[in-house]
Amino acid sequence: MNISLTFYSTPLWFGFIQGWIYAVLLWYRSRQNGRLSDVLLGLVLAGTTFSIWEYMLGFSGINVLWEELEFLPRGFGFAFPPLCYFYFKSQTDSHFRFSRKDIRHFVPFIVHTVYHVSVFAMGRDFVQYWKKNVHSTYGINHIEFFTGIVLQVWYFYHSLKLYRQYRAWTKTQFSDTEAVSLKWYRNFLIVLAIGLLADWLHILSSLLFDLTFEQDWWDNLVTVFLIYYVSIAGYAQMQPARNIVFNETTETTQPIENDAETAIQDYSLWKAKIDKLMRENRPYLQPELTLADMAQQLKTNTSVLSGVINGVYKKNFNDFVNEYRIEEFKRQIQSPQNKHLTLLAVALDCGFNSKSTFNRAFKNATGTTPRDFLNGLGSPVPKQSASVS
Repeated sequence: MNISLTFYSTPLWFGFIQGWIYAVLLWYRSRQNGRLSDVLLGLVLAGTTFSIWEYMLGFSGINVLWEELEFLPRGFGFAFPPLCYFYFKSQTDSHFRFSRKDIRHFVPFIVHTVYHVSVFAMGRDFVQYWKKNVHSTYGINHIEFFTGIVLQVWYFYHSLKLYRQYRAWTKTQFSDTEAVSLKWYRNFLIVLAIGLLADWLHILSSLLFDLTFEQDWWDNLVTVFLIYYVSIAGYAQMQPARNIVFNETTETTQPIENDAETAIQDYSLWKAKIDKLMRENRPYLQPELTLADMAQQLKTNTSVLSGVINGVYKKNFNDFVNEYRIEEFKRQIQSPQNKHLTLLAVALDCGFNSKSTFNRAFKNATGTTPRDFLNGLGSPVPKQSASVS
């Protein structure tokens, strides 16, 4: 078998090989670390490579897919959108494992595969007859096409929804949301959106202009760039130090459910306990403080504590803790013994663990920047503090 490496085939071969190398690396790492998310991201990469291999082989002069394997499924197809969705679920819930009920997400893929394999098994002559007299005549090809579009939109929407719910949930559980923000997945969703847009533009162009095989190549080239980004960035992403357990049914706030008089008494009692803890133990100085950590110190559960913070202080956990850190920063930055420290150094001593988190929290709480705050006090800004605005 002669492989022709041309201007059109070579980039596709590079993308195909790149995707499979990183898929194997992810699967190997999953065996070492037991991360289901690595398994699923490897499958996502493998599925993406199958979306370009038809053109890759065609431009290389290999026609086996059309001559010997006509009508046989050539990729993940309908399984690809739910794989992307479950990849994110496994990222946000370290306890997530597939169950029987999850099979329903792959029913379209199973039906499509069984249908195509059954027809293919009848032989080449039957395949040609079926395609001409049944598959196209009765619009099965159009049903498959629009089913694919619906699945892409459906699972992209639910992936985006899950991401937004997760980001809102982290603010109720963590004092430092930067470490668990999963910004990589936000970028992954952007990449998926670019891929979908490129596919739809390609489909529209094909319908309007009857593109040639060479003109179709550009859509595959976009996919190659996406493979390179997803493989490198996805493999290198930082994993949260803590095990995250989040699902779509998790409530972001859970107020105490009692009658009005009892609730007021409970809130007053818990407010006194929380104020005393924050004043005497100063847990907010711990950069990685979580709702669970604080609930353990108060000898209660996260549901009660979350409800009290939301009901009494009218804040989520992240804002509640950061306001204490900001007040601590205001005290320390005006202390003569800290004159030699930069603003960032003081902020780190107050429980913040990054410049961006500190600046954002300070601006949200005070409406001004740390530098402007000091200027307003008439205090000199440390010369070394250029790292903090």
